[in-house]
Amino acid sequence: MAHISVLTLLAAGGLSFAFEHATIAGKLVLALLLVGSIFSWSIMITKLRVVRFARQQSARFRGAFRKDRQPLRLFESNARFPGSPLFNVYRAGCEEMTFHLLGSAEVDETFRARLGSAEKITPAQMGAVNAAMERAVGETALQLESQMILLATAVSGSPFLGLLGTVWGVMDTFTDVAVAGSPNLATMAPGVSGALITTVMSLCVAIPAMFGYNFLVTSIRGMIVEMDNFAAEFASEFEHKYVDHGARVDEYRRN
Repeated sequence: MAHISVLTLLAAGGLSFAFEHATIAGKLVLALLLVGSIFSWSIMITKLRVVRFARQQSARFRGAFRKDRQPLRLFESNARFPGSPLFNVYRAGCEEMTFHLLGSAEVDETFRARLGSAEKITPAQMGAVNAAMERAVGETALQLESQMILLATAVSGSPFLGLLGTVWGVMDTFTDVAVAGSPNLATMAPGVSGALITTVMSLCVAIPAMFGYNFLVTSIRGMIVEMDNFAAEFASEFEHKYVDHGARVDEYRRN
C-alpha cells in the first residue's frame, strides 16, 4: 500500500498533491503569500520602469545642460525633463538663485535683461542655494525609495510565513497520526507534503523579490550619488558666475 501511495503521489504531481492535502491554515498562508507575490512583482516592475525612465531623462538633461555654459539657460527657456532626478535638483537651485538675484523666481520676457544687470549674491545667500539643492536631493531620494519597504518585507517576511505554515502543517499531521494510531508513510506523506508547500511558495516569493530589491537599491543609491555630484558641480558654476567672494572678505574685516 505504501508503494502504491508513493506512485500515486508522483503521478498526481508534487505541487497539486501537496495543495490538495494542505490544511486550512496552510491554504490561508498560501493565499497571503500569493497576495505578497502580486504586490512584490507589481512594485518591482513599477520601480524598474521608474528607474529606467529616470536614467533616460537624466541623460537627456545632462546633455542639454552641458551644451551651454550659462547655468540658468535651461531655466530661462522653461525646459522640462519630467522624471529626471538631476532636473529636480537643477530647478530647485535655479529657483533659489533667481530669488536672491532678482527677488523673484518668475521667468518672463525681461528675465535675461534683469539677470544681466543683477548684482552678485553673497556667500551667505549661496549657502541658501546649496540648502535648497540639498532639500531637493533628499525629497527626490524619498520619492525614489518609496514602497521599497514593502519589497524588503516580502524578502524578509515570506520565508518566516512559509515556515509558520510548514510547522503548523507538520504539527497537524503528527496529531492526525497520533489519533489514527498508524504511523506509516502512507498516513504521513500527504500531510507532510501539504505542510511543505508553504515553504516552497514562500521561497518562490522571496527569491525574486530579493534579486529585485538588491538591483533597485543599488540603482537608486547610484542615482542619489549622481544627484549629490551634480549639486556640487552646479554649485561650483554658481559660485564662479553669481557669487561675490569679496563680500566675505569685507565682512571678515568689519568683524
